[in-house]
Amino acid sequence: MRQERIDANKLELNEKVVSIKRVTKVVKGGRNFRFTALVVVGDGNGHVGAGLGKATEIPEAIRKGKEDAAKKLIKVALDDNGSVTHDFTGKFGGAQVLLKKAPDGTGVIAGGPARAVIEMAGIKNIRTKSLGSNNKQNVVLATINALTNIKTPEKVAELRGKTVEQILG
Repeated sequence: MRQERIDANKLELNEKVVSIKRVTKVVKGGRNFRFTALVVVGDGNGHVGAGLGKATEIPEAIRKGKEDAAKKLIKVALDDNGSVTHDFTGKFGGAQVLLKKAPDGTGVIAGGPARAVIEMAGIKNIRTKSLGSNNKQNVVLATINALTNIKTPEKVAELRGKTVEQILG
């Protein structure tokens, strides 16, 4: 399922750095140090993306990660109380992230990398559980995968050839 492209220039994007890793390459003359930055960007209103930046200096790696994330923005389907429309498990690599719909007043119950994605997307009420791997990059991408695959009741009704009232009961 392909998402339509979202123009990042029209959105006011905030960024959150999830992790910065120092990578060492041993060469003939000694060691080369480079940095990898995992960055999540979002407008707090249903748009979120994650990107990876690599450079010899940290600020440059963060800038590249932000640019990469802005290219990969997705639209998230939210319900009336700022939660997801239904439960879903997203998978990426060895990581799985379970997103559970929550009533108003629950807040964001999520750990580390998944929390960054959810806050940047503007979700106000949700419960999550990270299953499997706790690799930050895979957890972020599994969360993005779950948010991508969540459908609105209107979309489900259209796919099944029914009305929204029949779907919601």
